[in-house]
Amino acid sequence: MRSRGRLDRRRLPLRKSLLVRLLAVSALVAACSVAATAWLAVQTTSGAIKQEQGQNLTADARIYNKLLGYAAGHSRWDGVERTVRELATRSGRRIALTTEGREIIADSAAGASPPALPTQASAVVDPLSVDTALAAQSSGATGTAADRVDPRAVGPFRLPPAERTQLRRTADRGVACLNNAGIASDVVEEPSGRPRIQIVGNDPDRILGTRCSTDALDSPTKTEKKALGALNQLADACLDRQGRAGVQLRLDLSWGQDTKLEPSTGPARRLATAAPAPAVQSSDNDRAIASCVGAARREQLSSYVASPALLFIGDAGGATVPGFDLSPANTARIAGVAALVLALTVGASVLAGVRLVRPLQALTGAAERVRDGEESAPVPVTADNEIGRLAAAFNDMTAHRARLEEQRKVMVSDVAHELRTPLSNIRGWLEAAQDGVADLDAAFVASLLEEAVQLQHIVDDLQDLAAADAGALRLHPAPVRIDDLLGQVAAAHQARAETAGMTLTVRTADPGPPPLPLTADPVRLRQALGNLVSNAIRHTPPDGHVTLRAYGSESGDEVVVDVEDTGSGISPEDLPYVFDRFWRAEKSRSRRTGGSGLGLAIVRKLAEAHGGAVSAASTEGKGSVFTLRLPASPHRTPAGRPPKPSDRPDEVAPDHRS
Repeated sequence: MRSRGRLDRRRLPLRKSLLVRLLAVSALVAACSVAATAWLAVQTTSGAIKQEQGQNLTADARIYNKLLGYAAGHSRWDGVERTVRELATRSGRRIALTTEGREIIADSAAGASPPALPTQASAVVDPLSVDTALAAQSSGATGTAADRVDPRAVGPFRLPPAERTQLRRTADRGVACLNNAGIASDVVEEPSGRPRIQIVGNDPDRILGTRCSTDALDSPTKTEKKALGALNQLADACLDRQGRAGVQLRLDLSWGQDTKLEPSTGPARRLATAAPAPAVQSSDNDRAIASCVGAARREQLSSYVASPALLFIGDAGGATVPGFDLSPANTARIAGVAALVLALTVGASVLAGVRLVRPLQALTGAAERVRDGEESAPVPVTADNEIGRLAAAFNDMTAHRARLEEQRKVMVSDVAHELRTPLSNIRGWLEAAQDGVADLDAAFVASLLEEAVQLQHIVDDLQDLAAADAGALRLHPAPVRIDDLLGQVAAAHQARAETAGMTLTVRTADPGPPPLPLTADPVRLRQALGNLVSNAIRHTPPDGHVTLRAYGSESGDEVVVDVEDTGSGISPEDLPYVFDRFWRAEKSRSRRTGGSGLGLAIVRKLAEAHGGAVSAASTEGKGSVFTLRLPASPHRTPAGRPPKPSDRPDEVAPDHRS
């Protein structure tokens, strides 16, 4: 029987599991790799990462300064898209500007659905409130006023072309005079358009020893006077609200108590670069004035600069962030550690692979021999692990295949024998009739009919077995009363039992509980029980007894049917084979006492098709008991009453006719 060769499917201990061993080797290699490279990674990359971070910070500061200059020179963000794309292309980063409500102003990310922006902005672009840390990082950034207003935000102080041209001529004359006096100088134009003279060496006191005068450049123009007056009014209003006296602002935003606009003396710093003078206010009054001047300046410039915007800077899709270079010494150290880790990995893999491949090669060779039809020796099982169990399963499969092959050969021989006998009889009688030896009387026709019926019976049995093997056995489930079914089977075989001189009886609910409701194919179930009863009658001598019993199982989920006889019984060595095809206890295959050898095999297939099982128990010389177990219906009804429509299940058992 197949169950005798079934493998032990208990769970392997972890210490024997091949998976655990492979995981242990992998963990060891990983631990060595981490231990060997962790310190090296820290040593060789920390400095480079800091350098890269510094480069990124400098690049971000330049982007911030460029956009800050745009905001200082424009009252709206319209047209900034081109500037953003140029900066993104130059830096290889994604740059996005949004309003404070996170509405997109410009985004360098291409596509209809750009990636989501991070939750926190990189900076706030506001020319009236400059981020001094980012401004200091940009090498191209100009100085920032003490009130954190970007010096490029000049607003109403921007000079018209006429004033700018006039001042430029004055500055050019001053520079020519200084150059003739041996003082190197040049003209520098401030964001407002006002020119100023830049002395090489940045030492204004050198002008005092010359006849070159630059006082004309220190006087405010008409435009500057108007803007400075408006700024002065805003500052005085702020001071008045604090109960302080007004001040008079100069062009460099210093202040005094003069009653008229005072020009700055000497080459003092202008609007674009100057902080309120004095640089450090020592009294509360000076601090209050500086605060009011800063507030007035922001109020005056608010309509001339763009509104504050959130700046997001990140890695662009597909862009390569500038990397860092390793020194030759660090490269050599990394290469050495990598070679050591590689050697360790290869060594561990070779050791594990050899132990893994060797039994697999043996299995492959055995499988090839089986494929070629050669007799394969069992594969040695060297360990109780996954591969060992695979080898044991292969050995069991090979043995089972050999048994099936032997059964196939025996079955072909048995089929030929079973079909040859009735065909030979029919041919013999027909040849005798043809030769005039036998008369075509009623006895002759009856004999031929008996052989034809036997032949048809064998063919039908083979067809049923083939359908069962293919899973195409047709079943028509319906509610069945098992006591009525047993009565029908007994009535069908009663005449044969009386002819053989034996007693055929039916007993229900003895010795167990009453039988449960049953849903089955009544025709196929009568066929199975009829085969069992025919087999019992065939092997029971005269004055014997054949008893049919039906009862419920102790578990309460099965209907059990016993077919018991007082016949010759079956020997213990033959009992495991009674349900095999073409097996008969009579080795001579005499038809006087033996059938075709397919009846019990069909019973087993029909029981399995109903989801049940059949078994046999026997005592040699005393009789046998064949037990058929079928699953009970899910909805139970009282014993002895057929199920009502409401008791029947909503769905019947699946039909195996497909």
